[in-house]
Amino acid sequence: MTTHDNDRRAAAYRAAYDEQLRARGFAPGPGGAERVGPVLRRTAPGQGGLILYRDLGGLDGPELDAFIAAQRDHFAALGQPVEWKYHGHDLPTDLPERLVAAGFAPGEGETVVIGEAAEVAAEPVLPEGVRLREVTTRGDFDRIQTLAEEVWGDDWSWLPTAMERWTSGDEDPCTVLVAESLAGEVVCAAWIRYHTGTEFASLWGGATLPNWRGRGLYRALVAARATLAASQGFRYVQVDALESSRPILARLGLVAAATTTPYVWQPER
Repeated sequence: MTTHDNDRRAAAYRAAYDEQLRARGFAPGPGGAERVGPVLRRTAPGQGGLILYRDLGGLDGPELDAFIAAQRDHFAALGQPVEWKYHGHDLPTDLPERLVAAGFAPGEGETVVIGEAAEVAAEPVLPEGVRLREVTTRGDFDRIQTLAEEVWGDDWSWLPTAMERWTSGDEDPCTVLVAESLAGEVVCAAWIRYHTGTEFASLWGGATLPNWRGRGLYRALVAARATLAASQGFRYVQVDALESSRPILARLGLVAAATTTPYVWQPER
């Protein structure tokens, strides 16, 4: 594929992503979400607030500054942190500076990569002594929390309850997969969300224990989830990719369509 073809595909993917996923707020849940002007303001138990949008409807200047401050003050009154999910092609171009001026701090940036599910789908190739299994119970979700905390060192206590909600049918459907050693140890875990009413399924997780890295587990779980997406009629798979996983996803055929940065405001402790 030429650079021109790749750029054209990236632009088409970005347009579909904005129109389908961003316009609906990614994964509307049964509660804790409200439309405020051009944004969807969500509150997730144990995670704080999240501000999502397709675009800001032309807000700019002092009017935009007041709108940003109002969102911050809403979560300040609740005593909760809030993330403003900024994309690199958002307007106005000085939005990051306005967020910082309002007290939001930028986090680690990610690349939104998108591919055709049918092209990414493949039979997962697992290392010897590892099996892949779909999980649906709280006990397994607790084991995924333990894995995530060991890999990332953060508090993931919110994850098991969130997974119970995601897999209950009250939100966009979700399938959770784990790769286990023959001894029963969870060595990698990942999940897929099927975004109802869109052509998109999104891929999450993929954390792998340090002593199991470099054996193709992340690649295998991407292939397995893309196969699930294609089998259920979803055209695209999408990932908010860290720099550590972006090259792997590029080799699998996913194209960089956008960048995203979390701008987070934290209440004073």
